[in-house]
Amino acid sequence: MITNKKDTILIVSGGMDSITMLYEYQERIAMAVSFDYGSNHNQREIPFAQKHCQRLSIPHLTIPLAFMRQYFNSSLLQGAEAIPEGHYADSNMKSTVVPFRNAIMLSVAVGLAESHNLDCVMMANHGGDHSIYPDCRPEFVKAMDATAQAGTYNHVRIEAPYTHITKTDIARKGKELGIDYAETWSCYKGGEHHCGKCGTCVERKEALSEAGITDTTIYDAS
Repeated sequence: MITNKKDTILIVSGGMDSITMLYEYQERIAMAVSFDYGSNHNQREIPFAQKHCQRLSIPHLTIPLAFMRQYFNSSLLQGAEAIPEGHYADSNMKSTVVPFRNAIMLSVAVGLAESHNLDCVMMANHGGDHSIYPDCRPEFVKAMDATAQAGTYNHVRIEAPYTHITKTDIARKGKELGIDYAETWSCYKGGEHHCGKCGTCVERKEALSEAGITDTTIYDAS
């Protein structure tokens, strides 16, 4: 969809992907929303989301979804020691899936969009997510888009422009946009520094290296 008006809500975590989308589509974004669902790294990510939104003068909301930590099963909700180390290609990374997380967040964001008479919700999933996360796959995005249109008076659309590109492609976009990725958070363990060993840290390192970006992330020395 090509438009020149601010018609969109972006779900922004504070990670590399959504921050890149925030800058790339800033002319369209009327509001950004982060969700605090009790993950190990929410308190590291969300301040970066707030910082970038403030920098771009984009209104930002943080919505609590504390029930997810209470009732859902995922290593992402169980403390840093539960997070597996290795590459996303490893089968143990499936433990980081938060069941139906994106559907819940998209549903809230679509309700916000209709409440504010906005036409679109954007999410920043990418091609590398597909094998691990069912709610990042193209068929999921297509189904949620159809559901949002059918379930709202103003036929809110869901767009996921990065669905078919890699994290390295996203990093290249960020390089062109002049984004300082040191002002983003990836690590699922949520410690003082990035651990450098969990799947999302490994993916971050690879993407920055392949995009030709000097990695100034501070990684845990242990």
